[in-house]
Amino acid sequence: MSLETTPYCFDDEIISRTRCDQITRVRVYEWTDVSVVIGRGGKQELELHAQNIVDDRVTLYKRSGGGCSVVLDPGNLIISVVLPIPGLGGIKSAFAAVSRWLITALSQCGVPDVQQLGVSDLVLGNRKIGGSCVYRTKGLLYYSTTLLVDHDPQWVDRYLKHPPREPEYRCQRQHRQFMGSLKELGLVSDIGLWRNDLSKELDNGLNKLILDTGCPDF
Repeated sequence: MSLETTPYCFDDEIISRTRCDQITRVRVYEWTDVSVVIGRGGKQELELHAQNIVDDRVTLYKRSGGGCSVVLDPGNLIISVVLPIPGLGGIKSAFAAVSRWLITALSQCGVPDVQQLGVSDLVLGNRKIGGSCVYRTKGLLYYSTTLLVDHDPQWVDRYLKHPPREPEYRCQRQHRQFMGSLKELGLVSDIGLWRNDLSKELDNGLNKLILDTGCPDF
């Protein structure tokens, strides 16, 4: 079964504005329903329980960046940043700089000791608390990560198969054993209040991120 996809367009405005004026932009927002997002090169037959998605009338989005499929629900917080980086290269160094910027902000907001493991996961202890994707085009880099603040694991089990590829640290664990949430770990109680604090810390670190990634200085 092949499902129709809807383009993931929620950050298109900040991408378009940054493309025009070359100013770095950050957006932090809560997800409001249950959805599935598949990567640019994702394989539905390998990644999705398609019939469950159809039965539940869940929207399947397709993002510009790569990576395996994810489930979004109201316990997720999305952090997106658009950087006007000249040329086409520098993806690894820019990705590392963005990860450092985000991990620093998390630490300032009561979530210390987060690491980047695998290609793009944010990990606390041995539990994944966030997954990221990057889209690079000429003169622009778009990074988006989904933080598991208070996610509901039943939806991941229902809509996603075990991924066709996984980071070494996952050790073939099932979704519930592999994924954690900040509320479950006792680090966040109110997603809305914490979102505001995180937004402030990300803004505070933005000048350093701009310097680290070689963006134009405005």
